[in-house]
Amino acid sequence: MPILLHDPHPAPGGALKRLPLLKAAVLFIAAVCLCLCGLLYLQLEQSRRHDLALAEVSSSNLTRAMAQQAEDTIMKADLVLTSLVDWIQADGFDAAQTPRLQKTFARRVQALHQLHGIFLFDRQGQWVVTSFKDLPRGAGVADREYFRFHQQNTSTLAHIGPAVRSRENGEWIIPVSKRINDRSGHFQGVLLAGIKMSYFDQFFKSFSLDDNGAMFLALTDGTLLARRPFVESQIGTSLAQGEIFQKLLPTATSGNAMIDSVVDGIVRLYGYRQLDAYPVVVTAASSKDAVLKDWYDTAIQSGVIVALVVLGVGLFGWVFIHQVRAGERIEADLRKAQKALELIATHDSLTGLANRRLFERALEIEFGRGARRSSSLGLIMLDIDYFKRYNDTYGHVAGDHCLAEVARALKSCCHRKADLAVRYGGEEFAVLLPDTDIHGALTIAEQIRRSVMDKNITHSGSPTGYVTVSLGCYSFVPTAHDSTEMLIKRADAALYQAKHSGRNRSAVLSMEGGVEALMRSDR
Repeated sequence: MPILLHDPHPAPGGALKRLPLLKAAVLFIAAVCLCLCGLLYLQLEQSRRHDLALAEVSSSNLTRAMAQQAEDTIMKADLVLTSLVDWIQADGFDAAQTPRLQKTFARRVQALHQLHGIFLFDRQGQWVVTSFKDLPRGAGVADREYFRFHQQNTSTLAHIGPAVRSRENGEWIIPVSKRINDRSGHFQGVLLAGIKMSYFDQFFKSFSLDDNGAMFLALTDGTLLARRPFVESQIGTSLAQGEIFQKLLPTATSGNAMIDSVVDGIVRLYGYRQLDAYPVVVTAASSKDAVLKDWYDTAIQSGVIVALVVLGVGLFGWVFIHQVRAGERIEADLRKAQKALELIATHDSLTGLANRRLFERALEIEFGRGARRSSSLGLIMLDIDYFKRYNDTYGHVAGDHCLAEVARALKSCCHRKADLAVRYGGEEFAVLLPDTDIHGALTIAEQIRRSVMDKNITHSGSPTGYVTVSLGCYSFVPTAHDSTEMLIKRADAALYQAKHSGRNRSAVLSMEGGVEALMRSDR
């Protein structure tokens, strides 16, 4: 494993933690795009609400105008009926009164162009007199809703019934009727004023609506009286299940709401209003698509612009991120190359052990640390026995292989991270042992010697027949008066004594009373 040494006491104000530029760039670009989209959403939502608010105001004004017109129209018919009912109840409607009544009815119809006609029916529902010169033929009107209503109710108020076809000429009319009593208050007949549905149709057409817009007049029970666009089959149908009659009218007599029509399913903004004097509801509606047409156009234009901006930001971001990644790859390659160069500069290429340059740096650092902490610093110097003979016998290739095998044995005995195995030069090796006394150094030296012997590398030039090593050990507590050169010299002296004493052994050099004593081990 390569060993790289660093200064254990870095200078203050060292490099700050590196900013993850790629992640920051991605987050920034994403934030910009999200902000643009968020601003677009807020602007469009505000614009949409503004357009809807304007449409609601317009719809409220339109329904107010419709309600006023409808109420005036019905009230005029009601006033005509009221004056005529008072006259008829006072003078009766026998045959002597018929010509006079017919002329009066005709004049009133001519005065109010919204009226289709005025009709008087007796208690059996038969025609007595009308605003037309000739009485219609037929079975009468006893089957009509308005006639049955007055038969069963004593109210003298005007009654507005569902739209019907006139049996006079087939025209659609909205019947406004009143009960006629005799002097005793008993049911005597019905007086009817028919309001032309075409009158409301012409009134509706005077307002500008989109193609899917709608207006209608209905009773408060949901019965449809008149509608724009006019669809004959829908007249008289019930709208009671619609949201206006189910939810809105019970809580407020006027207002606005976006609703799916129960008639044709189109979503519209409805303005509705119930008349004050009569049980009639008017509504005006513009389709949602028409109300928001300008908004849709603006939304599409703004969306395209923002999309182009986001695309531009995205492309710029992609290029920027690509450049950042390329820079990171280059930087990673440079770091890898730097580590490789440092490894080449500090390690032996053949054995993979630290070289002499790294050994000297490590020795300086550990020497200073040992002096500061008063801890032992050990050193083992070892040499392959009879290595020149090995090279001469087996060649330099085999010699290189032998050096590599010894290096592996050396590394296998260095168990601590702080231990440093070194190729000191040629066939000479060293092991630097921080925090290790002489006994520990000798123990490791013996482990190395046995590990080399256990490899059983054949060496015919050695007395043992196998490759062996000699080792010299020295350990001491460094002081300010000592030097690294002294440590190397004493360990080297111990190695010399081991070789001088027969090789294949470990020797320890100790200092006692100023005299060097030699201890050998050939176990």
